Parts: sequence; C-alpha cells; structure tokens
Amino acid sequence: MPFWRQSSLLKALLNLIHTPKTIAILGGSGSGKSALSLEIAREFPCAILSLDSLSIYQEINIASAKPSALERGEIVHFGIDILRPDETQNVQNFITQFYKAKEFCEQNALHLCIVGGSGFYLKTLLNGISNLPTRRDSTPTKIQNLGDLKSQFAFLSRLDSAYANMLKPQDTYRITRALEIYFDTDTIPSVYFKENPPKPILQNCEIFEILLDREILRKRISERTKMMLQNGLLQEVESLIAKYGTQHQWAKSIGIKEVLECKDITQLESLITTHTAQLAKRQRTFNKTQFPPHFCGDYHAVKHAIKATFT
Repeated sequence: MPFWRQSSLLKALLNLIHTPKTIAILGGSGSGKSALSLEIAREFPCAILSLDSLSIYQEINIASAKPSALERGEIVHFGIDILRPDETQNVQNFITQFYKAKEFCEQNALHLCIVGGSGFYLKTLLNGISNLPTRRDSTPTKIQNLGDLKSQFAFLSRLDSAYANMLKPQDTYRITRALEIYFDTDTIPSVYFKENPPKPILQNCEIFEILLDREILRKRISERTKMMLQNGLLQEVESLIAKYGTQHQWAKSIGIKEVLECKDITQLESLITTHTAQLAKRQRTFNKTQFPPHFCGDYHAVKHAIKATFT
C-alpha cells in the first residue's frame, strides 16, 4: 500500500506531530535535483511537484531526463506527463498543478517538495500572477490579424512601449498575454497590471539550491548527455517530429534542437553538453538574483540541511 494511503486516524496523528512543510530544491541542469527530491520524499513523506518545462509533456522522456515511473515508484508526482506534445505549455499549467499538489498534501498529511530547473515558475508561485480578464470571442482573431510574432510585438511596442520594453521580442507567451489583455479590456497592459497587482500564490516555502563546482557539473552533464544518446534520444526526437512537427515550444529545447540542427552526428554530444552547461550557468544566475538568500551547497550539504528542516 502506498505510504500516503494512511488511515484518517494516522493522518490526524501525523498532523499533530508535524506541520506539513513546503520546500523547493533548485539547481542547474544535471546537478542532481531530481535524485535528491526522491531521496527526501522517501525519508520524509512528500509529494513532488516538478517545475520542468519538458517533463510536463507526455512522450518526451529521454530529452527531459524526467525520473522514470520505476524511479518515481509510489511517490506521487505532479507536473509530469500532464500535456500532450501538441498542447501548449504555460505558467498557468504549473499553477494548476501546484494547487492540485497542495490539496493532495493537505488531504494526506504530506510535505510538498517542489523541484526543477525552471526557476521562473517558482518565482511566479512566490510573487503571484495578476487575474486575467474574461476573454472576448473576437480577441484571438484580432491577434491573428496582426500577423506573425514580429508584427505582434511591433504593434505592442507602438501601443505600450513601457511594457514592451520589458519583454524579449521572441517571448511568445507574454506578448500574446499582453495583446489578449488589451483586446479583452481596451486597456494597455502596463495600466492593467498596475490596477491588478499580483498576489502571492505560495507562502512559507524554504528554498535550497545545489551548487556544484563548474568542472564537476560539466562532467555530470557530459555523462548524462552520453546516457541520453545511448538510451535513444535521436529515435525519441525523430518520433516526436514525425507525429507533431517542429512548430512547438518543446522543439526549441536543449537536447531536441541540437538533434534537429546538427549536421555532424559526431558533434551532437559535445553540442548538447555545451548548451546544457550554458543553461546551468543562466539558471544559477537567475536563482541568485531572483530569490531571497537561501541555503546553497553541494548535494550532501543540501540533503543534510533539508533533513534538519524536517527533524
């Protein structure tokens, strides 16, 4: 019987013994976040919420490096295998998964462990998101009539330069959301967000970050990349593209885009390793600048610190 299927009396006793906690484990790609979250969840009954932009997709298993069903075992996960590859991933999906995980943990007297490399999604949970207006039926057509993403961004820049200057021209999600707000409310985004400030979704979350020496991390990334290729990364990408095409957000992800673009198969492992290491550096910078001071250390130091939190 799974550890979380406890009797009502046992759940009540557990709630008296401990107050369920929410923790987050951050770290660059290849740092061992998933392995640590599984280890912690087995020792201190937890559900796990994955904040990974690829693991949320079904069928993307090797490229996402998501823990297998066997590795997950009886530990309940949220945010994994939620979307089909032809569905759109956005921050609202993760917010929905958080609420489901939170409710599940409350009902089963479990801690919640949030883990993943997409720090932006955790930041959104901590900072909140503004309520979006009711959608007008005419809005999608109006946005489509503006043309491609470049034309949409140019329109937004003329309409609301203050808001557009905060975006990257290739940020499809935020550009679309800004235009939806304008066409739904007849209010420019900068004014709308000022009048509708975000409210925190998640509070009382202790953050831990795995930080590894650069050379150690690159070696781990290289070994992981080699294993992904041995496990059939090329075949997985070929199958995905054959079924769904290349016009999807996940097709631009590291590990997939290199397979699609690399002309020399002998250079593939090196390319993926290099790009993953560069991503890990960006993740480290984001975590340092976008979150309050938090515990950082190698795998074992972070594990020890988390255990101290639970005991």
